[in-house]
Amino acid sequence: MNSTCELSRAAGLLQPMWDSFLLHRHILRSPFLSAILAFCVHLLFSAPFLFLDALARHVSAVHRYRISSSGSEPVCLRRWLDCFGRILLRYIGIVLPASAVLQRLRTPYFPPAAPSCAQMLLEVGLCLLIFDTLFFIWHVLMHRVPWLYVWVHRDHHLNRDTFALAAQDASISELLSLKALAVVTAAAVGCHPLSEIVFYLLNIWLAVEDHCGYDLPWALHRLLPGFGGAPFHLAHHQRNRGNYAPYFKHWDKLCGTFLTEEVEDQVGRKYHREGPVEVKLDISRPGRGGILGLLCLRP
Repeated sequence: MNSTCELSRAAGLLQPMWDSFLLHRHILRSPFLSAILAFCVHLLFSAPFLFLDALARHVSAVHRYRISSSGSEPVCLRRWLDCFGRILLRYIGIVLPASAVLQRLRTPYFPPAAPSCAQMLLEVGLCLLIFDTLFFIWHVLMHRVPWLYVWVHRDHHLNRDTFALAAQDASISELLSLKALAVVTAAAVGCHPLSEIVFYLLNIWLAVEDHCGYDLPWALHRLLPGFGGAPFHLAHHQRNRGNYAPYFKHWDKLCGTFLTEEVEDQVGRKYHREGPVEVKLDISRPGRGGILGLLCLRP
């Protein structure tokens, strides 16, 4: 009896929050809401790292956490503003109307009951795992297929030293493709709308943290070793290969595309000395580098 009561209380823990969402369901049905929120939340999550870059010019202790090939120098305000301008123009010009069309194709469903905490954790966890897999495959393809790299992914790699706002500094086609991957992932899991919202917010935060350019003691990859984090993704930007997964390390380790800690630490010097490393598909030796031979690297 007591266990039944405890389960009921846990199931109703999120109900007040969901009830407040239901009161504004007309806003949730707006076709422009998802794109506007993605843009605004991305700016909000990037703001602390802009503050760190500004603080680093006056407090030298901040420099020890900054990771880049050009030393510990923070990103200047002009780069932040230029990046903001590019993202804003892409959102206003294409992403906002395209997202509206995508949302119109969906039939919004707002069940009266909120998910339980266990259900939300399960759904968000599954979304992270599935999106991580889909992104890994798409990311590898964008690097391996020349025209995909040129027309879809190259703009994102103009930032060799990453900073938080650069998470969405990508071509219009890449922004839309990642939006579609997130929507497909949530639909495949069959998420409750509240779980879907949490997944989207967490997805934005993880992208910002991956690109922030700071290796902070409380970063998620330090608390949960299975996550890649900022050093993991910075190595990808500076070597232009490897570390393709957005969240976790397991796919890169299985496929032989994982850049080790030693490479990550020395990535800046190696990049400037050797230049970008060409990546080729070696079908003749499918076993090299991991159990999935077609994803192996051949420097």
